[in-house]
Amino acid sequence: MAAASPPLLPVSVLPAATATTATIALPAPDTSSVADQRAYLARLLDSAKRSLSGARPWAELLDRAALSRPDSLADATARVRRNLAYFRVNYALLVALSLAASLLAHPFALAALLALLAAWCALYLLRPADAAPLAAFGKTFSERETLGGLVAASAFVVFVTSVGSIVFSALAAGAALACAHGAFRVPEEQLFLDDDVQPGAGGRAGSSVDLLSFFTNAAGGGGGRG
Repeated sequence: MAAASPPLLPVSVLPAATATTATIALPAPDTSSVADQRAYLARLLDSAKRSLSGARPWAELLDRAALSRPDSLADATARVRRNLAYFRVNYALLVALSLAASLLAHPFALAALLALLAAWCALYLLRPADAAPLAAFGKTFSERETLGGLVAASAFVVFVTSVGSIVFSALAAGAALACAHGAFRVPEEQLFLDDDVQPGAGGRAGSSVDLLSFFTNAAGGGGGRG
């Protein structure tokens, strides 16, 4: 006798789930802040280019024929004043070169200043005006508090650590080198006068120097009144 077949269990077939596409709306990037930062950097670069365009040729600065010992302290002071006005961009670059060389010789000071500069740019200088307040350590800081923190951090790095002494020493060395060059370098107008002076024309040379001094004093007086 054949065995009875087991009873069939009811089976229900579920319909396949239809695939659904979820759309996630991403916020559009704030192009206005990026444009403001680019405009700020462009203005900064343009200002630097305009400032560097006033530099005198370095061959003129290093001309050994124009170097001579000053006759007195007053003569050295007058030379420094005139040469600072004439080579001001070159002297500024000389001081900057002295600072760069000193920072490269002290990597810790260079890293500290770069970190400080990055903090200023990210938190204040290049920060959009409509940006949300800075939040850190579970607290929200206003713009004034952020500025105060940056100033305090800058003062700590410059005056408490060795970074300040390194920077000030480099600036002083560059300024001393510029002043020494200015004291021993004959000013341009005096070089032109020496070239124009002929033997036996001492009277005319004296009158030319007096006339130049008159115009120089008049220009200086006019600038002081203005």
